[in-house]
Amino acid sequence: MMSRRIAALLLLMLAAPVAAQAAGGPTAHDFTFTSIEGEPLPLRQYQGKAVLVVNTASLCGFTPQYEGLQSLWDRYRAEGLVVLGVPSGDFGGQELESADEIKSFCTTNFAIDFPLTEKTSVSGPTAHPFYAWAAEELGSTAKPRWNFHKYLVAKDGRLIDWFSTATGPSSRRIQAAIEAELKN
Repeated sequence: MMSRRIAALLLLMLAAPVAAQAAGGPTAHDFTFTSIEGEPLPLRQYQGKAVLVVNTASLCGFTPQYEGLQSLWDRYRAEGLVVLGVPSGDFGGQELESADEIKSFCTTNFAIDFPLTEKTSVSGPTAHPFYAWAAEELGSTAKPRWNFHKYLVAKDGRLIDWFSTATGPSSRRIQAAIEAELKN
């Protein structure tokens, strides 16, 4: 009997974020970042597109994932995918200091031409509101734990899924999720 109550409670907890979005709660389109050039970058401009939001770092052991992110952008952008890099120094202080340094590093070393934000906090009490919202929507296990954590946002602004640092951009899991949303 107790196990049924626990199962029912777990189902309610898992369904709550979906219900909040379905009930007209906030979506990713309600948040704005600042671009690496210092201009407002409202996610609303990506309505109708799938968005892969990735917290990045230039001096991390996972930095080579930039190559895979650029490949995803090249492969799927015509179909409606946006890759959005969110440079952050939250984990190990592994991001360069200035926007110019970050942008130069990304373009010189990885030929990055997908959109980047300014250096942004993605964890803890100073996390950007998008990241605080994502943690509320998907639960604490979906919070970034390191650089190159990924969130996939649906065309309508709902959060579809998250992918840990260890799940690289070329993984079949990420590509399948992107393809499913692009066909949606």
